Amino acid sequence: MGFLQRLFDPTKNEDMMKRLILTFVLIASFLGVQAQQDAQFSQYLFNGLYVNPAYAGYKSDFFVNAFHRSQWTGLNGAPQTTSIAADGSVADDKVGLGLLLQRDQIGAQRTVAAYGNYAYRIQVGDDENSRLAFGIGAGIVQSGIDGTRLNAVQAGDNFIPTGNQSFLLPDARLGILYTSDKYFIGASADNLLPQHMRNKQNANSLGVPVPMPHYYFTTGAIFDLNNDTKIRPSILIKDTPTAPTSMDINAYFLLNEKLWLGTTYRTAIPLYNKPNLQKGLPTSSAMVAIVEFFATENLRIGYAFDYSMNKLNTVGYGSHELSIGFLIKNNGSSRSRFNDPTRKCYF
Repeated sequence: MGFLQRLFDPTKNEDMMKRLILTFVLIASFLGVQAQQDAQFSQYLFNGLYVNPAYAGYKSDFFVNAFHRSQWTGLNGAPQTTSIAADGSVADDKVGLGLLLQRDQIGAQRTVAAYGNYAYRIQVGDDENSRLAFGIGAGIVQSGIDGTRLNAVQAGDNFIPTGNQSFLLPDARLGILYTSDKYFIGASADNLLPQHMRNKQNANSLGVPVPMPHYYFTTGAIFDLNNDTKIRPSILIKDTPTAPTSMDINAYFLLNEKLWLGTTYRTAIPLYNKPNLQKGLPTSSAMVAIVEFFATENLRIGYAFDYSMNKLNTVGYGSHELSIGFLIKNNGSSRSRFNDPTRKCYF
């Protein structure tokens, strides 16, 4: 509870209602320490490798993408997440290779992860752009907690770590993805190994969060509204046994192949019964506004703003997310967007 003590100081002259709201939010965050949850991104459709290793090499060209997210700005110790992904295709576009790096910080706890990703894709039917990809990722995860940033309620509290505590674990992720010029559907899972390897680690890492398995399902399409405008609806379902299932409903508009404008509605859904989850938890709904524009043919810049549709919006200033993506021509690919300007990658 030292993490809560640090973030919520009752000696400050704050409005009582704000304190109660903040306490509720931080209790939920503290529960997440015992079973680490994946970081949330709002622009994941522009960083497909983050949710599914089968995306590796999908664009054929080499693609580098970076995100930084500041969640619940205005709250001390709120999550800060940075992710960098790079991928491309080889072997006549049949094989995709990708690298994913991520750092997540919330209060005194942190998680750093690195994955190498491999995808193999096969053509489905006569359309060369209709492909089924199978992906696998392998890497390492370091989770830790800095005891010096925690203030115990009572001196000598054994539940407060002394100094920095951390462990290093192997991890694996799997995914499958079907894409065409108009549709996509995929499923994936990550954090498959840490919970099974944790017992082999030194018991001194008390209180360090253990990444738990997460499961993703994504689907979407793109349609022409007129000669200059396209619409891309999509859905993401994210699930883990230790937290409510969440669903994102997205709608993006592409204007003149230059500007993406989009919105997302995010909420929890009762997908199935979770015996270990507290009953009656409120749905943490949010609305997201997203803009992505191509500064040049191969440089994309994006921004997302999340607005909580619950009482959290009275004590914070929303969540802000910046992204940048850079496309590099793959001279060894006959499907390169630069070799074939009519070919677009919308997913």
